[in-house]
Amino acid sequence: RRRVETIKDIDVLVATQDPEQVMAKFLALAEVESVTVQGPTKTSIRLTDGIAVDLRAVTAAQFPYAWQYFTGSQAHNTVLRGRAKDRQLKLNEYGLFNGDELIPCDDEAAIYTALGLTYIPPEMREDWGEFTLAEQGTFPDLIGHDALCGIFHAHTVASDGSATLEEMAKGALDLGFRYLGITDHSQSAVYAQGLVPDQLLAQQATIDGLNTAQSDFNLLKGIESDILYDGSLDYEDEVLARFDFVIASVHSRFGMDGPAMTERLMRAIRNPHTTMIGHLSGRLLLARDPYDLDMEAILQAAAEHGVIIELNANPHRLDIDWRWLRRARELGVLISINPDAHSVAGLSDTVYGVNMARKGGLTAGDVFNARPIEDIRAYLTARRQRAAAMAG
Repeated sequence: RRRVETIKDIDVLVATQDPEQVMAKFLALAEVESVTVQGPTKTSIRLTDGIAVDLRAVTAAQFPYAWQYFTGSQAHNTVLRGRAKDRQLKLNEYGLFNGDELIPCDDEAAIYTALGLTYIPPEMREDWGEFTLAEQGTFPDLIGHDALCGIFHAHTVASDGSATLEEMAKGALDLGFRYLGITDHSQSAVYAQGLVPDQLLAQQATIDGLNTAQSDFNLLKGIESDILYDGSLDYEDEVLARFDFVIASVHSRFGMDGPAMTERLMRAIRNPHTTMIGHLSGRLLLARDPYDLDMEAILQAAAEHGVIIELNANPHRLDIDWRWLRRARELGVLISINPDAHSVAGLSDTVYGVNMARKGGLTAGDVFNARPIEDIRAYLTARRQRAAAMAG
């Protein structure tokens, strides 16, 4: 429920009048490899894929308290129990008590209300400033999964994607999106069949033709341009000027020291053709650590130059880390929730990005691709005009 990036195990909570029957059915599942704990209200198993699962059974009256407790986080619950204690109350997984008397709560919201707080959504229960917001009654209206109007950052068979331009467009439309920003890899990405200028011109002509043929969907001409070791992008300015938007990303020399990598990204941010920075920290969850970066300096530079920061929704990345989203919001940096899709199925990864955006406290107003296509085109046109003025 908290939408953390990685998990160690799974907790399942059930409200029932017959816990022993529930436990018996749980143990009979074909996916159970071994049993580590077996009892009348708690059973722990390991699945055939190695994941540990705990099943707990409670009564219907206990469920709201247990639901809150087992959702966590531990740090959040410690603060919440402290608030209860300050009010001479006791909170645990079985109830909220005034002495021996149970304070009835029909749902989680009632628990928070009883402790002088507005409801805190599960994604934000990390003791990461959420209590201050809940005390003040200024909790943001978190972005919903239906808020995105379109998608940026999608690859096709022209580089290292598995679907054609037309297939990706249809996939986005089928998901209810109104626009799709195509961003195949750039010419220095030879490992990914990056596009040279002649190939770009051909792709852009195809996009123009598709846009002319359809009125209910828009394709945007973009590129994922490599940020070279010195911070420059890997096309000349006249090539970059042909795109509707440019995502600038690091794909090489990940081990640069902090000052050098920070300056590399800062130079890319200062490039007037850069619309967004892709997968900012370069992390791959459980596989590669983030670059050594001065994130505060990067976000301040993005704010100064009006560069959007990507929230890469690929579940292996989820980058920028949600812990930096609140600071980005404070600085007025727009976030774009991008799937980094290399297939039609990958377009659906935006769901993970929205989860992280909610965890970081973002509203729809903080997210670039929650805007309709008319606003997107106006924004991108104005940015290209500024870039042309700076170049000329």
